[in-house]
Amino acid sequence: MERALRRPEDGLSRPPTPDRTAAPGASEAADVALAASGDQRAFERIYRQHVARIHSLARRMLGGEGDPDELTQDIFVRAWERLGTYRGEAAFGTWLHRLAVNAILNWRRTEAGARGRVDEGVDAELIEGARQAGGEDLDLEGAIRRLPPGARQVFVLHDVQGFKHEEIATMMGVTAGTSKAQLHRARMLLRAMLER
Repeated sequence: MERALRRPEDGLSRPPTPDRTAAPGASEAADVALAASGDQRAFERIYRQHVARIHSLARRMLGGEGDPDELTQDIFVRAWERLGTYRGEAAFGTWLHRLAVNAILNWRRTEAGARGRVDEGVDAELIEGARQAGGEDLDLEGAIRRLPPGARQVFVLHDVQGFKHEEIATMMGVTAGTSKAQLHRARMLLRAMLER
């Protein structure tokens, strides 16, 4: 049986309006605190809020070499397990993003170790392959996927995600100079692949 909708003038008060004076992120902070104490519904809300951003990061950094869906799920499992380590010194989204980047980089290291070292000296082959594609237009996403793993990771972290070279160096376990060199390499490869 349907309930009849009543208008405010029928004597019922309106539903409460959201508190617009609350600090931004206040509900997220409450959800994080609840999730840290074991509230799965609060964690589901956190998941829904951040899953698209984390999945996009995984997809771009993997470049087609792994399953971004699976890695995204692994990242959120890690986040659930490590919620107790979140101290609130940075925004929760920043903490989660760092956790995601570290998980992706660890996955890449594990995969590279399992397959043997990947030869990243394939610049000429990449450019030639792109030129032989002829009439096919390469979109930027496709070109990023074709970058060698190290160059792709630095490009995504720096130019897409906005990290500084010092931060990237710390995350990847390289020097800031290596990060800058990889970024330069990525940009040159992308330019060559995207030029006609």
